[in-house]
Formats: sequence, C-alpha cells, structure tokens
Amino acid sequence: MSASTQLPATGTGSGTRQPRRTALRADCIADSAGGLTFDIAVPEPAGEEAGTVWNAALVLRLRGGETPADEIRLPLGPNGSGRLRAVLPSTVALPEGRWNVYADLGDAGDAQRLLPGLNDLRSLVDRRPLAAIGRLGVRIPYATKYGNLALRSWLRGPHAEAGEILVAPDGITVEGRLYGAALASGASAEARARHDGHTVTIPLRGDGPDFAFVLPHGPLAGHWRSGTERWDLWVRTGEGAEPVRISRILDDVPDKKQIFTYPAMPIGAPGGQVRVGPYFTVDNDLSVKVAGDQDPS
Repeated sequence: MSASTQLPATGTGSGTRQPRRTALRADCIADSAGGLTFDIAVPEPAGEEAGTVWNAALVLRLRGGETPADEIRLPLGPNGSGRLRAVLPSTVALPEGRWNVYADLGDAGDAQRLLPGLNDLRSLVDRRPLAAIGRLGVRIPYATKYGNLALRSWLRGPHAEAGEILVAPDGITVEGRLYGAALASGASAEARARHDGHTVTIPLRGDGPDFAFVLPHGPLAGHWRSGTERWDLWVRTGEGAEPVRISRILDDVPDKKQIFTYPAMPIGAPGGQVRVGPYFTVDNDLSVKVAGDQDPS
C-alpha cells in the first residue's frame, strides 16, 4: 500500500525541489485491542512550492537492532488537510523492546525522528483482555529523555499480570491474573534469587484465571549474605509446567520502576538486619529486593 501527500519544497539551481525539513509531531491513539494510530501534522503546500511525494511511511526501528526484521514500515497516507495517518494494528507482531519512531516522507531525505504530540491512551487503563488469549501484545508510546517519540513493546504468551501488591510484617501478598494459561494441579509461585538461582516455592491459591499468594520475608532474609540481593517472581501453572514471569504491562505507564514504589520491611537475617520489599524492574517485571541496612542501593 502506498500513500501520497504534498509538502512544501524549495528550489535548487538544478531545478530539483528539496523539501524543507521541519520538526514533526505525532499524536497517538490506542485501542483496547492493542493497536495504535499515529496522526502527523505536516506543513501545507502553497502555490508553486507544492510538490507531490509518494511511498510515505511511518518507520519503527528496534533500539539496538541490526537486522532487517528490526525495522517495520507502515503506510503513511493523507487524513484530511495537512494531516498524515499510519496505523499499527494489534495483529502486527512487534517484538519486545523499545522502538524509535520516524517519518519517511518519500522526499529522498533520511527518515526523520518524530516528536511526541497528544496521546489518547484511555483504552489502556485497566485493560482486561480475554483470559484465554494466546499471546498478549502491548505497545505504549512515550517520550524519551531526549524528547523524541518511542514505543515500549511487550509480546508475551502466556502472561501473568500483577494486580494488587501488599507489604505486611508477615510477607508480601501478590494478586494477579493469568492470560493464555490456566492453573492446574501442582500450581505454585516461585521467587528466584538472581545471584545464585536459589528458588523459594510458595503455595498458590487460584480462582479461574486469578491467582494470589503470600511470599514470606523469612526465607529471603535467611538466604541473604551481603549487599543487595534481588529475587524475580514467577508463576508455575502446574507441576512440570514452564514458569511464567509476573509483570504489570496492562495499563498506560511504560516505565513503572520510578512510579510504583512499595515500602521495605526490616527483617532480621543471620548476618544482620535487612530490608525486604517488592519493586518493578526496567522491563516492568515484578521482583523483590533484599538489602542490608548499610546498603544504599
């Protein structure tokens, strides 16, 4: 599918018209199925400066990617006067990672980085897909630290979505919901020490796709030796089943680590007192940190 629009151009000595490059912003609208629509305002052409270009595209490039599969081009077509539109359907698989967003206006120039405009992400708030969905795709637009537009993408199946998290003296209560999997005999939750692979298995209670468990502080504090130790949380849906990472991705917050914070409980350990508390990683996965009182991390 190709698209065309008209952009302003400036003349050159050879008679070839080159478009003036201006900063472009993209408004993003999310739908409940996981699709995204991008609307870009472009300068209006005038008089003899009008020039028609073809094959305009919105370009997504996976940050750090090096293969042709790490670039996705979406047709960018007219959507009213001075507007271009591209659609990323939920049916297009977008591998996990951070994707930079560009506009290739078909003017023989390099694709230019887009700036964020207005985002309508209301359909992502408290999104609850069908529990039986085989693979869950989530895309959240956001502004990078340099002010450019990017997408954070997750593609998971099955998926364990973290719900309410409560920190109490007896342990950390985690509630959640499974997508693309069902609890079976022998289901459990697991906390895995990132530094040595030690695993603590926790009884799990479930009701349909919903699950809950209480992770006691004691086993994690008792395993602590020094510094800061991190434990990753998983759900094993049945005896012998592959574990599923617990995460929170079904909302409109691309980076939860600094937004969702939880208290850390002081707990006695063999080598001294530690603080135990849950947190979200840079990938929005749920983990637990065990830190000595003198460790600032």
